[in-house]
Amino acid sequence: MAGNLLDSQIEGYNEIALIDFRIFEMRDGESYEGVYGVNVAKVQSIVEYPEELFDIPASPDYVLGLFDLRGMIIPIVDLSKWLNIKVDSAPRKHKVIISEFNNVNIGFVVDEVRRIRRVNWKNVEPAHFSASSTIERGKITGTTRIEGDRTLLILDLESIIDELNFYEKKADDIIEIVEEHEKFSGLALVLEDSSVARKRVVKNLQAMGFSVVEAIDGEEGKQKIEALFKQYGDKLGDHLKIIVSDVEMPKIDGFHFANEVKNDPRFAKIPLVFNSSICDSNSVEKGKKAGGDGYIVKFDPNIFYQEIKKLLTSV
Repeated sequence: MAGNLLDSQIEGYNEIALIDFRIFEMRDGESYEGVYGVNVAKVQSIVEYPEELFDIPASPDYVLGLFDLRGMIIPIVDLSKWLNIKVDSAPRKHKVIISEFNNVNIGFVVDEVRRIRRVNWKNVEPAHFSASSTIERGKITGTTRIEGDRTLLILDLESIIDELNFYEKKADDIIEIVEEHEKFSGLALVLEDSSVARKRVVKNLQAMGFSVVEAIDGEEGKQKIEALFKQYGDKLGDHLKIIVSDVEMPKIDGFHFANEVKNDPRFAKIPLVFNSSICDSNSVEKGKKAGGDGYIVKFDPNIFYQEIKKLLTSV
């Protein structure tokens, strides 16, 4: 049966490795050390702050410019400005985290890089904010507790790519269904913790003709598919046509979810495709082993349509 992984293997897939970095800010007149994280799989390297930057006309204030990294021209973003943080005035030798999202390279300026942390997704919770918080909800995908009872915030850095429109196609474009494109019907189940990415996927699926059921993580995804089975029973496959799942999600990640679904006879024949900003070959291979029928690197609407069509016409 597809996705039949050993418990030890799939438990390892339910972990995320995070780069732990720090941004120092002012709170109530005192310096505070903010703790943040980003997936190691999205990090290409960590470099010193460049000596020379080139301006980008009409760019947001958090985009500091472009710099040349071994022949590659990369935009550089001040994370403190993007997060609307009031930084402290202490002099520091900043680091730049070079990341890759959806085949787009971008640098993020931080104060310090501390270590790599391995965290089980079960220990990652959706972000909750107080009314006084200056950080927008959509910029944080989850939180986890670390030593000293501190909270590490996992950033949704991919949303910066959306804001800057670095994709060849605008990220929130709804695919235009032209005459030669087949429209579909039935239900699609979408698992995605990022509100920006989820909105994008849902809009495209709806434009393709699907009614969409949404879940913010693998745990809620399991609840939603169980509810659909309770409603439709053995006829579920006649109604639920496709499952589109992110990889990185709190509580239960996409690989873990896929392995459970694909080893359940009730759901095994429903096509499942991963839709992720992680574009390394190792993640694609993990997706196949977990039972995924496809793996899309976010996000080109036409490629998304063609992949969904390929899966549904091959069933």
